[in-house]
This record gives sequence, C-alpha cells and structure tokens, in this order.
Amino acid sequence: MIIAIDGPAGSGKSTVAKIIAQRLGFLYLDTGAIYRAVGYLALKKGIDLEDEKALVNLIRQMELTITPEKGHQKIAVNGEDITEKIRTEEIGMAASTVSKHPEVRKALLELQRDFGRRCNLVTEGRDTTTVVFPNAEVKIFLTASPEVRAERRLKELKEKGIEKSYEEVLNAIIKRDRQDTERAVAPLKPAEDAVIIDTSGMSIEEVVEEILKIVEKAE
Repeated sequence: MIIAIDGPAGSGKSTVAKIIAQRLGFLYLDTGAIYRAVGYLALKKGIDLEDEKALVNLIRQMELTITPEKGHQKIAVNGEDITEKIRTEEIGMAASTVSKHPEVRKALLELQRDFGRRCNLVTEGRDTTTVVFPNAEVKIFLTASPEVRAERRLKELKEKGIEKSYEEVLNAIIKRDRQDTERAVAPLKPAEDAVIIDTSGMSIEEVVEEILKIVEKAE
C-alpha cells in the first residue's frame, strides 16, 4: 500500500507522515529531500540553479544514497551525510527552483517510484499524489494558513538553534508557495481524488488519527 501526502511548507506533512509510518510499520520517504539534495550539491559546486542541462548532468554524476528506516530516512550524496544540512530555508528555496525544471523531475522520478514498488510506503512531498504516485491507495493534501505554517516553521528552526524572525519565515513561506504553485511543471495542487485536510486548528495527533481512519477505510 502507498499512502501519499502532499501539501505546502509547514503544513505538517513531514511530521504526520513519519508518525503514520511508525504506527503502521511502513517505510517513510520524503520525496522533497531528493530535490533538496540536488539543490544542496548544486549550490556547493556553484552550479546555476536555472541551468537545467547542468543540473541534469549533476544528477547523472552524483551518488545519491537514501537509507529508509521505519519513521525516517537518511540521505547522503557522494558519501556525505546531508540529512540535517538540507533542512535550511536556503536549501528549501534551492529545491523549489531546481524542481521546476522538467528534465530534472524526469531524471528523479524513477528513483522515487522504485521505493513504491519495493514496500509499503508513506511518502510526502509536493507532487506525490499528482505525479509521482498517482495510483496511491490513499491520497492526502494537508494545508494550513501561511501564518500558522510560519509559526510552526519558526518553532522548528529555534529547536535547531537557527535564529530567524517571524516576518522572515512568513515571507519565505509565501514566496515558496508562489513558486511551487505557479511553476509550469507539476505545480503544487491537490489531486482530484485527494482528501484535503486543513490542519490550522488541529494538533498533530488529531491529523494523524484523521488520516489513519481514511487508511482503514481504504484497506
């Protein structure tokens, strides 16, 4: 079974997906981490994020290792563990930029789908229900107001020792939303058959329980 969860930054999809994977004993896959890895490596090597051809060449040459474990995953590129390094706002924007290129998405699509062929999976990202796993048995689209999502992201950053103002985080989320929803290829949007859940006034546990009820009905 594949449970696919989409949604904008700060909607809670990563936290929720990890918990559900642990509860069900499924593997967890964050498809966005793959794009973050490409963005990270491109910035490290000084590659223009708008240069589609250079990015595709980078993908073909890089050694990407994803080690899925129950509830989480480790990701390394060219032998470097970047699991934590890719969780910055800068890398998030880089991921959004590289992901708008059709050939980049094409180069990474098969890698993502391979996980779904091998095991029961809880996967999350921004086009997992519409493009990567359109035949997923359960499709969820999580959303929340930009203000609520900014508060959540600010809390996450503070817990990691990263100092940002609320205004900086909110503006980054609004910018990321615009870039993700307006891109020509695989824009962020709910799949036609996805269940949309507004998490603004919900706790993580409430969201998890809501999704588990949907999963139970789909089994």
